[in-house]
Amino acid sequence: MIRARRHRIVVVLAFLAVVATLATAVWRLSFMQGLDQLEARGEADLALASDRLVGQLQRYRDLAVLMADHPVVDELLQAGRGISGASDLLQRVADKTAALDVAVVDTEGRVIAASLSAPGRDMGRPRFLRRALNGALGWGHGDASPLTSRAFFHAAPVFGPEGAVQGAVMVTTDLRNIDYNWRGSTPATYFTDAKGVVLITNRSEMLFWRRGITGAPLAPPDAPAPAFEQRVVGGHELWRLGMGKYLPLEALHLTRALPVIGLTGEVLLDTAPLRRLAVAQAAAVAALCLAFGSLLYLAAERRQTLARANALLEARVAKRTAALHDTNQRLLREAAEREEAEKALRRAQADLVQAGKLSALGQMSAGISHELNQPLMAIRSFAENGQQFLDRGDAARAADNLGRIADLARRMGRIIQNLRAFARQDNMRQERVELGAVLRAAIELTETTLRDAGVTLVYAPPPEPLWVRGGEVRLGQVFVNLIANAADAMADSDERRLTVKMETEADRVVVLVQDTGPGIETPDKVFDPFYTTKGVGGTGGMGLGLSISYGIVQSFGGQIRGANTGTGAVFSVTLERTDPAAEAA
Repeated sequence: MIRARRHRIVVVLAFLAVVATLATAVWRLSFMQGLDQLEARGEADLALASDRLVGQLQRYRDLAVLMADHPVVDELLQAGRGISGASDLLQRVADKTAALDVAVVDTEGRVIAASLSAPGRDMGRPRFLRRALNGALGWGHGDASPLTSRAFFHAAPVFGPEGAVQGAVMVTTDLRNIDYNWRGSTPATYFTDAKGVVLITNRSEMLFWRRGITGAPLAPPDAPAPAFEQRVVGGHELWRLGMGKYLPLEALHLTRALPVIGLTGEVLLDTAPLRRLAVAQAAAVAALCLAFGSLLYLAAERRQTLARANALLEARVAKRTAALHDTNQRLLREAAEREEAEKALRRAQADLVQAGKLSALGQMSAGISHELNQPLMAIRSFAENGQQFLDRGDAARAADNLGRIADLARRMGRIIQNLRAFARQDNMRQERVELGAVLRAAIELTETTLRDAGVTLVYAPPPEPLWVRGGEVRLGQVFVNLIANAADAMADSDERRLTVKMETEADRVVVLVQDTGPGIETPDKVFDPFYTTKGVGGTGGMGLGLSISYGIVQSFGGQIRGANTGTGAVFSVTLERTDPAAEAA
């Protein structure tokens, strides 16, 4: 009894350890998946905020470029001093575009006229103004006191009649107006300059915080650095913060460079909901496992009870036997219904194969019409000439024309025979077919398609008949489909060469159809139904041709494979070889 009790305790402890390990794995998996999804959403939010900021600032660049060509600006710079109405014009432009200030400066950096700045004010030589005075567009940010402590500047050069720079138009943007509408929105987003100073953010308490303080990524300019811990989990950068109640305690940190405006966008995404969800899922798994384990434990305890109830179960065997008999009858009916469904499926597959052949005939109809029209026109011409030769008494020439008419008629008959064989409804019966004849018929059917596509066919017929197991019509459909697909694939290739060759072994024959196209993008999916790389319209299909071909070859006990070579794609069709003499015996 004591040994059994100890055994139960060991089993329970081992089970609890397994449950704890499984719950921990579920928690980590859920948390990592949540981080991946949170990063994807954060990247999208940060990209949207970045594009919004760039768009808001770039319109002021366009304003500076537009004002640089204004005749009043040109007149101001030529006069070298303010003119009547110039400041009013600049003020109206600033009011209509929400710019903080629009100023015209000369080559010495002095303000000639502005909407707010005082005329004669020396703007100095900041980098963005130097670029503009050198003939390029300049931009930058900084203090624009007394107008604002956070400003973004755009400067555009103004060229004189001789092409020399005679000044610049400077547009000042108040960054307070840009991030005013962002404040309070989630998640926490901010933009820093090259020195790591926060210039724009939707959290006003983070303004002018600076990166690079020891122990923290961001810190107030005049306060101690807050608590900070950084770690990388599954390739994700996580920050544990102590930066105030409006920022998450733990956040996923993402960045995005904005070289167009010289800033870096950053976002802090709260991970607390992910942890709660991961804990809930781990707890659910642990609860299920514990419940299952409890049931198993109870089942083991009740095993003795079930043994005693065995006698009662035996009494119910007769009743259960009748029920099983009814169930067996129902299963037999279901089996018969399933057999009928399988027959219907085979009929549907045969109809799908026939539809695929008729679709291929529809695509080749123009070329086949051309192939038949040419002999008809030639027959007509030879018949008219032969009549004239008979009228003249030249029987030899007339006989020659009649011979040519006979040859053309045989050619038309062969084409029509191939079409009829290809289009007729084939049965599922396997038989012995001559592979060379099947390939020859497929090439004749696609000859016009290859010629119109400018494809050079390289094919050497086998020196002797090769007999394989299959169906003549269905096997011909496979090769017509492979040749037509190869012609479509080489539509954009410089070299268009299609090679069809056969490799024989003791018990099988391999037919290789190799093109010089771009190759197969995903060889493992090329035989999936409805998978196609052709565009809509034109020769675009439904993606069933190779799937149907795969099923046809499989029904013959063969294999079809697709692979890439160094110069294109190659499809191999492996068929079972048969011996006519052995089968006759």
